[in-house]
Amino acid sequence: MKLILGIEYNGSAYFGWQRQKDVLTIQECLENAISVVANEAVNVFCASRTDTGVHAVCQVVHFNTNIFRSCFSWMSGINSNLPADIVVRWIIESPDIYFHARFSAVSRRYRYIIYNSDTRSALFTKRVGYYKKFLNIEKMRDAAQCLLGEKDFSSFCTSKSQSLSFYRNVHFLSIFRYGYYVIIEIQANAFLHNMIRNIIGSLVEVGCGNRPVGWITELLLLRDRSLAGTMIASDGLYLIKIEYPSYYFFPDVRDNYKELFFL
Repeated sequence: MKLILGIEYNGSAYFGWQRQKDVLTIQECLENAISVVANEAVNVFCASRTDTGVHAVCQVVHFNTNIFRSCFSWMSGINSNLPADIVVRWIIESPDIYFHARFSAVSRRYRYIIYNSDTRSALFTKRVGYYKKFLNIEKMRDAAQCLLGEKDFSSFCTSKSQSLSFYRNVHFLSIFRYGYYVIIEIQANAFLHNMIRNIIGSLVEVGCGNRPVGWITELLLLRDRSLAGTMIASDGLYLIKIEYPSYYFFPDVRDNYKELFFL
């Protein structure tokens, strides 16, 4: 039996999704919790491997098991063995044997929240990014247009990336302001390691006036990470949606956070 789960987490205390030696990760916590309920070792597969400190409104994962329980029983049991900052929001049985959380996905959507004010927010520590200097979102929007479509994103990829190709297809990128908050949303077929945070760090350089609008286009052409802006902190980055072919239908929990995260 293959089960598909929707996972929510606050990534502040974790070294990203992927299991690693000697550090705490989301995958480790989730696999340990599921293994307790299944009474056997379980490996899980996710749709998007979030980096250190990155959060998720709805990460999609799957695992295989020979243990038969109701989805409600699985969810209750797993949640009772998870820390407070990770929770399973829904579980369904896979409609077919071919589904894979990562390889069946057609796109991933992330949202970055910047608190743009003279003073930082104490209440949203580790929940939003912070930038003091006023950001001109019109300039940021203009600069971001060159990022749409299939491009080589070498300039926005961390050097330790193990990807075989630096080409990614950005489907959508929006930037808007809600009071003191600047919201940047980006969707692509997939992302390189730290690609989103590097892009946003460079867009912030344009928004604050340190760089001209055309600088982002230049960075794309130069394909040199050392020339781009400083990578922005992970605090404000949220995985908010995984898109699958229409014949897969999964619950959408984003309405629960519509006001809080401007979804």
